[in-house]
Amino acid sequence: MFTLIPQIVIGGADLIAAFLFLFGLKRMSSPATAPSGIRVAGVGMVAAVLASFLYLFTVDAAARPHLLVNVGLAVTALLVGGAGAWMVGRKVAMTAMPQMVAIYNGMGGGAAGAIAAVELFGGRTQGATQLVVTLLGGCIGAISLSGSVIAWAKLDGLLKAPFRVTGQQVLNGLVFAATVAVGGVIVASALGVEGLGLTTPTWIWVFFALALVFGVLMTLPIGGADMPVVISIYNAFTGLAVGLEGFVLQNPALMIAGMVVGAAGLLLTVLMAKAMNRSVANVLFTNFGTPAKGKPGAIKGSERPVEASDAAIKMRYATSVIIIPGYGLAAARAQQKLYEFVKLLLAAKVSVKFAIHPVAGRMPGQMDVLLAEAGVPYDMIFQLDDINDDFATTDVALVIGANDVVNPAARTDKSSPIFGMPILNADKAGQVYVIKRGQGKGYSGIVNALFYSPNCNMVYGDAQAVLVQMIEAVRGLGAAAA
Repeated sequence: MFTLIPQIVIGGADLIAAFLFLFGLKRMSSPATAPSGIRVAGVGMVAAVLASFLYLFTVDAAARPHLLVNVGLAVTALLVGGAGAWMVGRKVAMTAMPQMVAIYNGMGGGAAGAIAAVELFGGRTQGATQLVVTLLGGCIGAISLSGSVIAWAKLDGLLKAPFRVTGQQVLNGLVFAATVAVGGVIVASALGVEGLGLTTPTWIWVFFALALVFGVLMTLPIGGADMPVVISIYNAFTGLAVGLEGFVLQNPALMIAGMVVGAAGLLLTVLMAKAMNRSVANVLFTNFGTPAKGKPGAIKGSERPVEASDAAIKMRYATSVIIIPGYGLAAARAQQKLYEFVKLLLAAKVSVKFAIHPVAGRMPGQMDVLLAEAGVPYDMIFQLDDINDDFATTDVALVIGANDVVNPAARTDKSSPIFGMPILNADKAGQVYVIKRGQGKGYSGIVNALFYSPNCNMVYGDAQAVLVQMIEAVRGLGAAAA
């Protein structure tokens, strides 16, 4: 009877945690309710963690001293990890958010891989099915860990360019095949097949080493502009690995949370691939980001710079303005100044909207979070499909630190690496102003044909400094009128 009550309590806590995960995720579907959704899901995670300590009361008294040692290690890990995450999370800049998400996602995959390793080395897997599921979860978790570390290094600038060699896909295929083969050897060894040459623990070490190497090889060839897709892929991988290890541990909370995260990550991957005009298979099995074959189309003309004050005055007397934020806005930490400028336009009866491309920035949703942080109302923020038709009737489009997502070459130049990718139709606005640090190429290294269009002018400079000048120019008009 003593052990029955905690089991019921643990099961109930897991169900409550699972409900909170699902309810929190549902609320995250809207920017207005996302903050509360995150808090609800956080409460669910706390409930799941606390419930795990109740397992201490489900074992015999003789086994408790050994289990207490593990509890002490678990508490220490929670304190160290929680304190570290709290301090880093409070200090991380918005520009560093993508790499933080990437590395934390990798830690989730690593945790799933560690669970698999403990089960395998401890010999606690029972039957071929459970062993195969454990190996599968461990493999996916290890791939997510090492791949996410490479993604983090690329986002953080430690790895500058894609690393590609001849026959890279063949090499990747061989490493993956070797990983599967070693997994098969482990299963065969556990089922009593003899004569395999190495002990089972040795094969387990080889298995995880190969999985980690595959994660590295899988991510190294990918260009930096494709990181939003990479992050969503590894998010799906981590969720799947956690769900599989939840099955191994017979833990409903882990299974449900893993399945939810995996499904959400897969859906996000599909949406990101669609936004870049790629299939999921193309994303997973080719060097996406590789330039298309053929000679790029020649771009005629030159970039035409204007002063920030001239652009601001043009927008002040416009009827409608659409603003397209990109990573340059985050890098300059200029979102507050942007909204300050927008409020001046709104006070002058100018219609202002924000247009968000699905792959703008370094990770999915970064621009939405950036604008929300500045206090921009949600009803002013529109996604690509909802606003693209409005550009043709808009007086001014203001592009801030964005490149590929407004490049008209995606519609016209078949030799362009981004040909076919849906873009924001900024070039169809009556006038386009682009705030950019200098004349260099964007993050993907592609020249933007928009910058040379007759209706486009460049405003060179740091986004925050430029917006300060625009604010002063509009305010100066009001002072002069008074």
